Amino acid sequence: VQLVESGGGLVQPGGSLRLSCVASGSIVDYNMGWYREAPGQARELIARRTTAGITTYLDSVKGRFAIDRDNAKNTVYLQMNSLKPEDTGVYYCNSAPRSVFSWGQGTQVTVSA
Repeated sequence: VQLVESGGGLVQPGGSLRLSCVASGSIVDYNMGWYREAPGQARELIARRTTAGITTYLDSVKGRFAIDRDNAKNTVYLQMNSLKPEDTGVYYCNSAPRSVFSWGQGTQVTVSA
């Protein structure tokens, strides 16, 4: 399965973005997540949605981000609201909490005035 992320960009603080991750194969049997690699920091899991629809979030994004998935389209989404400068980074999707697929190229999100 190959993963292709999109939807990033430059946004002002307080703005919103919706990221998409399209998989080349079925992800129906996988718990999926979004990861963020902030400048100079390690990649971290920030949101996860299980096959049963249970969602978990990193505390710093809880209440602002929402992960969703459409198994029919092999797609995972991340709705990001009330963005902050510290949300800046490259965003990736993969299975979670253990990434079993090859990483995609990610999508850059920059939050700046």
